[in-house]
Amino acid sequence: MIVVNPKVEARLRRKKRVRKKVKGTPERPRLSVFRSLRHTYAQVIVDTTGETLASASTLSSEIRGNVARTGNTEAAKKVGELIARKSIEKGIKTVVFDRDGYLFHGRVKALADAARENGLIF
Repeated sequence: MIVVNPKVEARLRRKKRVRKKVKGTPERPRLSVFRSLRHTYAQVIVDTTGETLASASTLSSEIRGNVARTGNTEAAKKVGELIARKSIEKGIKTVVFDRDGYLFHGRVKALADAARENGLIF
């Protein structure tokens, strides 16, 4: 894969480094975060089976009408609350957090803090 943008290359290098250590198991699945310029996405994944147990994003119907803008920290907090609620409904209380190569601040931190406040443990 040839990527010209050095910021994207750096993120992908960080992602590979993080994913060496972070694995989702059935007992403790992986909470993966992806952010684009417009939206924020979160998934709870079991890596051993490749199964997605829960997902939430700013495109979700529960969030889309409740936020003015979808690419900011307020929207990321809503995604964190929603993913925590969906995970707990499915019986998942502890997860491994995968920041996907993004630095832990801004939207990624807001999502993680909101998920913790709503009952997820990581």
